[in-house]
Amino acid sequence: MVIVMKSNATQEQINNVEKLLKDLGLGVHVSVGSEKTIIGVIGDKRILDDTPLEVMPGVERLVPIMEPFKLVGKTFKPESSVIDIKGVEVGGSSLVVIAGPCAVESEDQIMEAATFLKSQGVQFLRGGAYKPRTSPYSFQGLGEEGLKLLAQARQETGLLIVSEVVSNESLEKAMKYVDVLQIGARNMQNFDLLQRVGRSKMPVILKRGLSSNIEEWLNAAEYIMSEGNYNVILCERGIRTFETYTRNTLDLSSVPIIKEISHLPIIVDPSHGTGKWNLVTPMARAGIAAGADGIMIEVHPNPQVALSDGNQSLNFDSFSKLMDEIRKIAPILKRELSQ
Repeated sequence: MVIVMKSNATQEQINNVEKLLKDLGLGVHVSVGSEKTIIGVIGDKRILDDTPLEVMPGVERLVPIMEPFKLVGKTFKPESSVIDIKGVEVGGSSLVVIAGPCAVESEDQIMEAATFLKSQGVQFLRGGAYKPRTSPYSFQGLGEEGLKLLAQARQETGLLIVSEVVSNESLEKAMKYVDVLQIGARNMQNFDLLQRVGRSKMPVILKRGLSSNIEEWLNAAEYIMSEGNYNVILCERGIRTFETYTRNTLDLSSVPIIKEISHLPIIVDPSHGTGKWNLVTPMARAGIAAGADGIMIEVHPNPQVALSDGNQSLNFDSFSKLMDEIRKIAPILKRELSQ
């Protein structure tokens, strides 16, 4: 449930309610809005049956949360969350661009990509060091060596690093090198990994599962947040449907739906969403128009020789044109590219 405090509630009154809840062994999350403070209560609400909570000074009302996801929903936090990642904001009026090759292949490849993307005004460099591939014979990534190359690229360009973790072991290694963890579609319901990522408190991008509905996706985010990590960014990357022309069906309707029922930021990945480089730019534009807080794009110095997902990767020229279009679209939607 959530406790809505009166608009004129004092800090002392808020602290008293928070102390009572913590003394009862309940989890507490305080959300300070522009008009009112809302206190989220995590745990068995039956503990509160014999407490004077409703009549405590400063309390306006108690609101039960009916959705299966508690922390993710807007009942818990009506105002949209803005995730601050080392000075770069995701959410609010900001529009972020995350770009880079599907996989880190070599020092020359990742440094060439990072240098170019920095010149284009990108804030985050993405690159896979651990690649969960459909075929066991496909390139599986460079592992920790790939993470070291990403950290080197950050040192030389200042770009923040996003990379996927696929297991508890890869998580422990990635935490030493990256700024944002990524949970890929195939691990969206790897609940042990989600809980460990939650305990890490690091910012995390949670991709929608291959065949997952929105409620399952939000419950996966709930696993992370239930461990105390509220730095969660959702990523729509397409789902499987009967359509075979594209790799997946990019469900852009999920963007306004998430905005309506959740306070978490959401970005769109049109690269995986379509699987075809020539569809990436129009779907990136559409994602921004739908209200996404950012886009994640696969960019490779030479997609024809990429070891992973070359067909859906933009080359430098195509990405430059996309960025030019984003700069024109963003002001119309009252968004600004994060710096």
